[in-house]
Amino acid sequence: MTEAALEATGVHVTLGGQQIVRGVDLLVPSGQVLALLGANGSGKSTLVRSLLGVVPLAAGQVRLLGAPLGPRVPWDRVGYVPQRMAAGGGVPTTALEVVVSGTLHGRRLVPPRDRRARARAALEELGVGDLQDRRVQELSGGQQQRVLIARALVRRPRLLVLDEPTSGIDLPTQEAFVSTVARLRDEGTTVVVILHEIGPFAPLIDRTVVLRHGRVVHDGDPVHARAEHGGAGHDHTHPHADPATPQDGPDLTLGVAP
Repeated sequence: MTEAALEATGVHVTLGGQQIVRGVDLLVPSGQVLALLGANGSGKSTLVRSLLGVVPLAAGQVRLLGAPLGPRVPWDRVGYVPQRMAAGGGVPTTALEVVVSGTLHGRRLVPPRDRRARARAALEELGVGDLQDRRVQELSGGQQQRVLIARALVRRPRLLVLDEPTSGIDLPTQEAFVSTVARLRDEGTTVVVILHEIGPFAPLIDRTVVLRHGRVVHDGDPVHARAEHGGAGHDHTHPHADPATPQDGPDLTLGVAP
């Protein structure tokens, strides 16, 4: 039996007194590409954040890469791309520095020796190598998104979680990114991706899960998911403040929408 890269059982999430995710069970085998769909406010982003330990579970259990959620998870092999880059505190940060930060995690305070070479390669792969010395505050939304994708890829992740990664970037860049994800899949990376619409990802998707009001209403064939999804619009981030990233969890603070 294929080892599960992600396993969630009975996941409930409550934010601001409101139940956002309700009893979600999810088993994602290693190497699978899973698309998560749903209407606005269905709980997609909150679900993935809870699976990564960014928002607390009200109930349920989560295992990532064979370890229970917490310090035993090999966070250096988990990549995450949020919907958008968080507003910074005015401190100038270059694109290269953002990507280098992806080599760090809760227990690794000293980056690897080849960090800058890996960061440059990741930026080149996303077609923004020429922006490495630019401050991210000066970049367009699409350019910032490519920097965040490079930040996730620099970890060489075994599990890659993407929250609408192609939002705000042009079609050629989307296609280039999909090609990158296809290469990662061929190398055995597990991918969980929230999508507004499947679009260029269609050839990659093995399975689709659709959420409605925080519950799973479809889990299976991507074709049949379209009827459940119904062309629903963008699932905006819930307006609740997320708790701080756990000390031993993934360093997701750069780029997690407030």
